[in-house]
Amino acid sequence: MGSDRHYPEEGPAHRVEVDAFAIETRQVTNARYARFVDETGYVTVAERPLDPAEFPGAPAENLQPGSMVFAATAGPVDLRHLNLWWRWTPGASWRQPTGPRSSTQGREEHPVVHIAHEDARAYADWAGRALPTEAQWEAAARGGLDNTEFAWGNEPEPDGLALANYWRGHFPWQPDAGYGTTTPVGTYPPNAYGLYDMTGNVWEWTDDWYAENHTGADLCCAPRNPRGAAVEGSFDHRQPQFRVPRKVIKGGSFLCADSYCRRYRPAARRPQMIDTGMSHIGFRCIAEA
Repeated sequence: MGSDRHYPEEGPAHRVEVDAFAIETRQVTNARYARFVDETGYVTVAERPLDPAEFPGAPAENLQPGSMVFAATAGPVDLRHLNLWWRWTPGASWRQPTGPRSSTQGREEHPVVHIAHEDARAYADWAGRALPTEAQWEAAARGGLDNTEFAWGNEPEPDGLALANYWRGHFPWQPDAGYGTTTPVGTYPPNAYGLYDMTGNVWEWTDDWYAENHTGADLCCAPRNPRGAAVEGSFDHRQPQFRVPRKVIKGGSFLCADSYCRRYRPAARRPQMIDTGMSHIGFRCIAEA
């Protein structure tokens, strides 16, 4: 689990043991999430009205329900400023993934997006399942391959084959044809465990609180069924004004580009505030074997 060769939050590489579990072969789709909402009447975080008292001084237009939507730039930009390609979009939600007047029609088999952590947990509870721990997710993503860069080996595109939906082209303004957006789940080949889209398409929620790295790892012996940090350690110390805890997301997305975010690998990990869905974050569930 983890890696010592890429981003600092992935280290140190270490061994873990996980008990047997079952994991869904595909990311939860719009169609599956719609069935859950139809049966329960559930309203996602992105669809709920915001309380002005919780956001003093915020402009009225920012207090409408909505979510963060990727918007390609007009040309090359400074990659240090992600606000150049992310837009707070009133009305954006899993039902309207790119904002008002969009829909999931024709995208029923695409992964559901704009899902906050509690939205994913609500679906998992309804389905009688759970969200994976980071260790479970990474074990599944590796497909039985130990210490390789990718879920299929050490080359990003062996023999020129495209094996996952991540960014090709010039990020964030000019994707190659067929890239720069989600694709139907199962479009690309599965890993050795028969699991689709463990690399790319959309990031996936885990149920572990985020820590800056695997410093709690026991490097002399493999911990069994490890869990992440305590919730208190998950806050972003660089943005103390945001007291929102963060969970680990895994797998990378259609926005992972070599020039910006080479995180379409099993070891890669990112923090995500639990109250924030985006147009490149989804999930899948597990069940105990």
